[in-house]
Amino acid sequence: MTSEAEQAAGDVPARLYLAIGRLSRSLRRSGSPGLGHGSISALSTLVACGELRLGDLAGKEGVAAPTMSRIVASLVESGLARREPDAADRRAFLVQATEEGERVVSGVRSTRVHELGRRLERLPADQLELLVAAIPVLEALLAEEQKG
Repeated sequence: MTSEAEQAAGDVPARLYLAIGRLSRSLRRSGSPGLGHGSISALSTLVACGELRLGDLAGKEGVAAPTMSRIVASLVESGLARREPDAADRRAFLVQATEEGERVVSGVRSTRVHELGRRLERLPADQLELLVAAIPVLEALLAEEQKG
């Protein structure tokens, strides 16, 4: 028979996965001016990485090229990104965020960070302290993923 502590420890990956996922979805609802998650994510990647080929952007976002093609077409139509032929390979296109796209990403990020800050302010001091202490651990999990 397992103790309650052992059972709770076994639930850690599932509980953490659900909590992070739900928090992320909740924050995504903040500050998305008509753009879906895929569009905001792709635009954020373009802002962070600069000019990318469509296939490279699809790879970074973990979606199929046709899906990314639709997302990019919508971003271009909205004036948030531009597509230009790749000088090194005329069959390929390079995609880049426009200044307006950069402003949108900055605004969305600011709104979501503000909302998270608002929620953090409502936590009791002892819970906030625990959460702050856990940030390096979460960052280590991300660094581990980037290695592999």
